[in-house]
Amino acid sequence: MIAIALPITLQNIMFSSRSLVDVMMLGQLGEYEIAAVGIAARATFVSTIMLVGVTTGGALLTAQYWGSGNREGVRQSTALTWLVSMAFAAVTVAIFILFPHQIMAVTTDSQQVIELGAQYLIITSVTMFVVACGASMAVGLRAVHKPGLSTLFSGVGIVANIFFSWVLIFGNLGFPKLGIVGAAVATVISGFIEIACLYGYLYGKKHLLAFGREDIIAVINKEKVTKFLSLSLPTTFNFLAWSGGLFAYQAIMGQTGVQGLAALAVMTPIESMSLALMIGLSTSGAVLVGNQLGAKKFDDVYYQAIGITVINVSVSLLVALAVYLLRVPILDAFSALTPDTRALSDKFMIIMCIGIFVRSVPMMAINGILRAGGDVKFCLYQDLVAQWLIGIPCAALAAALLGWPPEWVYLLFLLEEVVKWIGSIPRIKSRKWIKNLL
Repeated sequence: MIAIALPITLQNIMFSSRSLVDVMMLGQLGEYEIAAVGIAARATFVSTIMLVGVTTGGALLTAQYWGSGNREGVRQSTALTWLVSMAFAAVTVAIFILFPHQIMAVTTDSQQVIELGAQYLIITSVTMFVVACGASMAVGLRAVHKPGLSTLFSGVGIVANIFFSWVLIFGNLGFPKLGIVGAAVATVISGFIEIACLYGYLYGKKHLLAFGREDIIAVINKEKVTKFLSLSLPTTFNFLAWSGGLFAYQAIMGQTGVQGLAALAVMTPIESMSLALMIGLSTSGAVLVGNQLGAKKFDDVYYQAIGITVINVSVSLLVALAVYLLRVPILDAFSALTPDTRALSDKFMIIMCIGIFVRSVPMMAINGILRAGGDVKFCLYQDLVAQWLIGIPCAALAAALLGWPPEWVYLLFLLEEVVKWIGSIPRIKSRKWIKNLL
């Protein structure tokens, strides 16, 4: 579990650091730039999560194919995952290019923030193809217990992103000073460098997952596509609804003013990096559960599920303590924050530490256990109820009607996670999620 989780954790940290680099560098320019890139990054995060949902069908099938020893099934499942995710990416890119101002206007009425964010969104939209290529191959590598390869090339991408951001945002090495546009261009360039290196390596080594035209042709049939979509579409809609809910939370925070948006923009990448180890453990748990189910070890997988949940809770306490102790030096890196926004960000970080623990059980239960068993509909219904029927309405009521301060609104963002504790634990105990999908 640790061998699989650590590379995934490192990859998640590097993925989150892309946004953190942009926010920190743009944070030296002003709070409008921080707010703009925070909103735009959240919009691209919604589509990224949707694409991850699309690849879930491939992740479930690939893990079980590997557990049953079917190598051809592993490669063809990866090919189908790539094909479907690229189609979804094309739709997302079209939406971002055609409606950038409308997307930004959902969360703020500041014309300066909207204009800055729209520029960033249009340019970075093409990275959705990068996400589709990377995510479809990453789930295959995780299923065959080789997540370190995608992590290695993510490292190449983040180094490239830091370098090009430094050059293009501030106008170093003789280049023009582009500000937020430079951050967007750097994101695009580094993304394509990462994917070119990853695919170049896999095809150069003739890796098992290096699918060809014949594999794509083989998977384009009604039975295989239907089976794939039956697993991925509920999760895709689930992820889309969940990430859309995060965008809704951003819009709710926008009701408290630019200061609240700026503080939330600072929190988003920090929170993502703080949760990286737990995400890695839950993803690793999903692989192990899928392998056990593919091998039809149904009794073993139940006790394994309990064990990995306990591990995730323990890790969450350690991570939350570390973030709490480091919150002052972390916030010192955002030099452009006004004293009031800095004080608000400090309150947000304390709440975020509570959230790290609160998210531990739902994260492992949903992402690591239930979905790996194909229990995707339960996960969908639980997320819809917890987020859209309870969490979002309560936060919106507090912000728009009751006029609660930003930190209390931010605390209400955790309400949905509490609800998921109530649903997830009994579901795991019921064993209804234990299914062989092949």
